[in-house]
Amino acid sequence: MPTEDRPEALHVTTAEQLRAVSNLTRHRIMAVLRFEPATITQIAARVGLAKGSSSYHVRLLERAGLVKVVRTQKVRGVTERYYAMAARSIVLPDPTDGGPDVLMRHAVADLEAAPADAERHVRMAHLRLTEQQFAELGSRLQALADEYRALSDPALPDASLVFALFHPAAAPVAPAASEPTGPTEKDDK
Repeated sequence: MPTEDRPEALHVTTAEQLRAVSNLTRHRIMAVLRFEPATITQIAARVGLAKGSSSYHVRLLERAGLVKVVRTQKVRGVTERYYAMAARSIVLPDPTDGGPDVLMRHAVADLEAAPADAERHVRMAHLRLTEQQFAELGSRLQALADEYRALSDPALPDASLVFALFHPAAAPVAPAASEPTGPTEKDDK
């Protein structure tokens, strides 16, 4: 399958797929394959793995249907397989109540592993928005990400854009004080 013929999105729906994408090494392998096909040797070099480890992780991703062989080539009597993502994007399910958000955990791990002296833009803003403003901001952020994804050139260095727009959990309400909590004055009679 040429990479141009890939579907737009693949929704992670099975436990096997979720286990496959939950691993940080496999997440990084999929990042290598995001824009262009690569062999096990190329993947290993880009991710910093031994070829055997790279092959193991790619096989798990392939078994889960997340990556596919898109072409083969004979090199000195050996058939090299070129792998690519099975779709242009992988859509993860929403995390379960109290469960980890795999995508955000991977994003934080990638950010922490990025060179400290490299340019990066990390911001957090606490906002108070109407539901309409919240929805509009979410749509604008998605459109901006889609716009820049369309401009991506595999020849250029990787850049990651991560955003999370959410309503945080409500702060716990302190119980009403029924008795004084500090020292009290005593009567000296």
